Amino acid sequence: MSSGSSSWSRALTQISPYTFAAVGIAISIGVSVLGAAWGIFITGSSLIGAAIKAPRITSKNLISVIFCEAVAIYGVIVAIILQTKLESVPKSLIHHPDSLRAGYAIFSSGIIVGFANLVCGLCVGIIGSSCALSDAQNSNLFVKILVIEIFGSALGLFGVIVGIIMSAQATWPA
Repeated sequence: MSSGSSSWSRALTQISPYTFAAVGIAISIGVSVLGAAWGIFITGSSLIGAAIKAPRITSKNLISVIFCEAVAIYGVIVAIILQTKLESVPKSLIHHPDSLRAGYAIFSSGIIVGFANLVCGLCVGIIGSSCALSDAQNSNLFVKILVIEIFGSALGLFGVIVGIIMSAQATWPA
């Protein structure tokens, strides 16, 4: 066995599983909020620009901003769920395989949810931007593009579902 793989495996087993769990929870909420903010930025700037031509679009196109905000809420919900998965174990069982599995499960769940919501926020933001610009030109396009935006926001829910399924593996030793 090479010393490179040995040092990596040693590092991954010697770092506390609570550290991995905490980082996963932080990524879940932090990257989800980043995705929501990025989507709101994209949608909001187009909405304000298009509202100059057609002020009537402002109120009904705020739904695109709400879809982006839902992405942040998904991250908060999963972070709360992951936080409830943390359990205290005796110091002698910190590096037990079940503890490591639980820490890695929470970590990977947070990664999946965070990055799924980052991409979802971008997707919803771009579609929301297109919705605002299209609605300013032709009001008949609003509902058609809104349906596409709903499908885009479902991507975030898929990330939440996968994250919850993955977090079910987080069982700490008794």
